[in-house]
Amino acid sequence: MKKDIREELGLRPGQSVELLQELHIVTREGRINQDSRRKLKQVYHLVQFIEKVLLELPAEGGHPTLADHGAGKSYLGFVLYDLFFQPRGVGHIYGIETRAELVEKSRALAQRLGFERMSFLHLSAAEAADASALPAKIDVVTALHACDTATDDAIAFGLRKHARFMVLVPCCQAELATALREHKALALARTPLAELWRHPIHTRELGSQVTNVLRCLYLEAMGYQVTVTELVGWEHSLKNELILARWTGQRKRSAAESLRALLAEFGLGELEGRRYPGMAAD
Repeated sequence: MKKDIREELGLRPGQSVELLQELHIVTREGRINQDSRRKLKQVYHLVQFIEKVLLELPAEGGHPTLADHGAGKSYLGFVLYDLFFQPRGVGHIYGIETRAELVEKSRALAQRLGFERMSFLHLSAAEAADASALPAKIDVVTALHACDTATDDAIAFGLRKHARFMVLVPCCQAELATALREHKALALARTPLAELWRHPIHTRELGSQVTNVLRCLYLEAMGYQVTVTELVGWEHSLKNELILARWTGQRKRSAAESLRALLAEFGLGELEGRRYPGMAAD
């Protein structure tokens, strides 16, 4: 690997070039295309956020543990293991993915690279909460571009596993937009606010925005401190919202009240029991 390529990619000392080649981010000749560069930039930015929270966790007794939902080809998990878990000799990463062929490829790659404390499970996020292959508690839950309700399932998993941190980059929210469309005629007759989602493109955009607002309120209602920021510049990805939740144990009743009020305002009360269970009663 040429020195200028290493510098261009911003590789850290000791970082595995072989891993980046195996992930097809870098070619055998040391080249990288623009799409891979964008993907690597997103992963590196997310790794920086996750490394900070990992440093707050105990490095003993098998900790820290991390579950990566919608792992795909496990770019995030492999880079995290290479940069943080491997050099420290602690912790375990669980990659959770529904596509069996990607799970098998990740297992083979981890074995080839000697990444012994990585496990890959052919499960959905919803199924993973009850899977015996996972420990009762998970320190960190991540989901990078988990589509539609998979982010909600990752949140539910994190609550079941008493996660100390959740690091989420949602993608392709459709459930709420669909519900808004179904109730559009009634909403237009009831409130002028329904003009915000009268046109299909606005329905999609508003549905995405409201979905993430509701997720943040739910996390606060369930005992997490929530920070919302950009992952990378918008030129790299339009799915760019990063939700970082830190467990405090202080449930916010006001957040639960606001969540219910928003659901009622948008005519979406039926979503509460399905997506936001366990909140304190009013």
